[in-house]
Amino acid sequence: MSIAVPLDELGDRLEQYPWGYLVTVRDDGRAQTLAVPTQYVDGVLVASIGAGTAANLTARPNVTMVFPGATGEAYSLIVDGDALVAGGHVEVTPTWAVLHRPALGRD
Repeated sequence: MSIAVPLDELGDRLEQYPWGYLVTVRDDGRAQTLAVPTQYVDGVLVASIGAGTAANLTARPNVTMVFPGATGEAYSLIVDGDALVAGGHVEVTPTWAVLHRPALGRD
């Protein structure tokens, strides 16, 4: 089950998720995932990154961030956005967000 999160409510939702996974795409088309502490500043997600992630983002700025729930039964927050590399960090402007319930034990 998924619940859409209006972008104007994203800041309130993110208070429950202090860190997340930033998913980028490498030159070979494979996903690269980085666990990052994240801040939400003026409607933009901000996180520190390294050179490899910066290269991925410069070439392919469409990203996904996944903020896992605190327990195996809690909803995860998934955010798609447009990334901008600024120095040693990334600024992700959200374009879509959803809360997603795990499908644990469901057949």
